[in-house]
Amino acid sequence: MNFAQITPILATAIATSTPLVFACLGETVTERAGVINLSAEGTILLGAMTGFAIAKTLESTGTFPSLFLGFAGAAVVGALIALIVALGTLTLKQSQVAIGFVLALLAANLSSFLGNSFVRIPGPTVPSFKIPVLQNIPVLGELFFRSDLLVYLSYAAIALIWTYFYRTRAGLMLRAIGEQPNAAFARGTNVVLMRYLYTAIGGAMMGMAGAAFSLDFKAGWSHLHTAGYGWIALAIVIFGGWNPLRVALSCYLFGILQSLASVAQSTIPTIPTQVFTVAPFMLMILLLVLTSSEWLEQLLKLLPSPIDRTASELIRSTPPAALGKVFEQD
Repeated sequence: MNFAQITPILATAIATSTPLVFACLGETVTERAGVINLSAEGTILLGAMTGFAIAKTLESTGTFPSLFLGFAGAAVVGALIALIVALGTLTLKQSQVAIGFVLALLAANLSSFLGNSFVRIPGPTVPSFKIPVLQNIPVLGELFFRSDLLVYLSYAAIALIWTYFYRTRAGLMLRAIGEQPNAAFARGTNVVLMRYLYTAIGGAMMGMAGAAFSLDFKAGWSHLHTAGYGWIALAIVIFGGWNPLRVALSCYLFGILQSLASVAQSTIPTIPTQVFTVAPFMLMILLLVLTSSEWLEQLLKLLPSPIDRTASELIRSTPPAALGKVFEQD
C-alpha cells in the first residue's frame, strides 16, 4: 500500500469519525462539570431516529430546512435526556451510574419503537461541500477540506471547546466545578445550576451526534442503527484524558482503525467479517487498558526525565476529582 492509497483511507476515517467527535466532546463537557452521563448509547440512538424522522417528514420544505430542523430536534432530545440525568442525580441525589444506564436502555428501545415506520427508507442527507482553495493544498486538502459542512463544524467545535476550557474564565470555572465544587461555590458559583447547564449542552451534542449518523455518515434509520458507539464514546473520553483535543484525536484513531479493518476485510476474505467489525472496538479497549496500567508509568520512568514527563502528561488519564460525586449546595 503506497501513500496515494493511504490518503483516501485517512480522509474517510477523519470524515466518518465526525459523529463520534460530537458525542465525545459532549460527554467531555458533561464529565468536566462533574456529571457522568451513561445514557450516551440511548441518546445517540434516539437522536439518530429523531433527526432522521423530522428531516424525512419535513423533506418537502427543502433539504437545508429539513436537515436543520432534524439536527435541532435531535439536539433537543439529547438535552432532555441529559436533564433527566441531571434531575435524578443533582436534585434527587440518586446514583448517576444507575440513572444513566437505565436511560440508555430505555432510549435505545424507544428509538426502535418510535422509529419503526422509518426503517430502511431513503431520506435527505448532508450534501458534500469542498472548500475552495483549501481543497487544493497537497495532502491536507484531501484529508480535511473535501467533505461536508458537518465535518467542518466538528473542527470548529474541537477548537472552540478547547479554547473555552483552557483560555476563558468561564472554562476555568467549568473545570473548577468538576474538580473542586466547594471552592467554586465559595467564590459565588451556583454549582448545581451550572452542572445542569453543562449536562444539557453535552446531551444536546450527543443528540446531534446521532443525527450526524442517520443524516450523513450512516444515512437512514434501522433498528439499533448506531449500536455500540455510545459505549465506545464513554471509553474514548477516558482514553482522551478529558481533554477536548486528545479526545478528538482518539476519535480519529478509532476511525482509522475502522477504515483499516474495512481494507483488511476486502484483502483477507477468508477471515469472518464479524472479526473486522468488532476489531476496532477491541483495540480501543486494549489501548485504554494499556495506557491506564501502572506498569506503563514504571516503564516511562526508564526514559530521560524530560521525555518521561512529556510522555506521562500525554498518556495519563486523570478524571475530574469530583466526577460522579454528590454535591450538597446549602
